[in-house]
Amino acid sequence: MQFIQQYGLIILLAVLLVFMFWSSRRRQQRQKAEQEAKAKQTLPGAEVMLQGGLYGTIVEYDAENLDQPAIVEIAPGVDIKVHSQAILRVVTPTEAPGAHEAIDDESVADAPHVETPEETAERLKGENDSDQK
Repeated sequence: MQFIQQYGLIILLAVLLVFMFWSSRRRQQRQKAEQEAKAKQTLPGAEVMLQGGLYGTIVEYDAENLDQPAIVEIAPGVDIKVHSQAILRVVTPTEAPGAHEAIDDESVADAPHVETPEETAERLKGENDSDQK
């Protein structure tokens, strides 16, 4: 009992110190994993949101050298250079080359039909013609 009275506070402080180091290291590992995932998604063609709230499409990005500016297209023909850390998040990631799976004939046959713009125009024209009669 006398041991706890003398060394209890020191033991408690040591346990808290170990817990702080452990949780800090765990948070750093999680942030590093998130950064690596973001770097994998940040490829040319990916839509991103910048720190200032601008949305754009990545034109050029060097994941290895983060000191190089990224080039982001914010409008057709309007490219801006931003610091690579100004990319807040990837909105619509693109697949890395070779990352997509092979498509077999059965999955294509089972896929629902998506109407093309030309088919939509023809259908609407036919509906308008029948309404006028």
